[in-house]
Amino acid sequence: QVQLVESGGGLVQSGGSLRLSCPASGSPFRINVMGWYRQGPGKERELVATTTSGGSTNYAESVLGRFTASRDNAKNTVYLQMNSLKPEDTAVYHCYADGRVLGLATMAWADFRSWGQGTQVTVSS
Repeated sequence: QVQLVESGGGLVQSGGSLRLSCPASGSPFRINVMGWYRQGPGKERELVATTTSGGSTNYAESVLGRFTASRDNAKNTVYLQMNSLKPEDTAVYHCYADGRVLGLATMAWADFRSWGQGTQVTVSS
């Protein structure tokens, strides 16, 4: 199993900044995609940004130019730098990862997809 734990959320005024972090831990694994999704009040979960092991990054149009996703492969950690925050960015932000994990019972590699519990980001106007 691969566990993800987000940190860095909080309350910030409109125009402010926050930086989220999400390290992965657990059984031996090889991560392909790491990234961030969010779910605002009364809304469905939506993609914010994803990064691949090859270095490609994809962003939602609503955060382009304001948010930057980065990844430290040595630490198996993904970050989300959020600048120029707006009230509509208020949401629970969830970390996501997928790839291959080694089953310690089977000693076989298998696909995995993991989600973190989420961290609340609230932007006041």
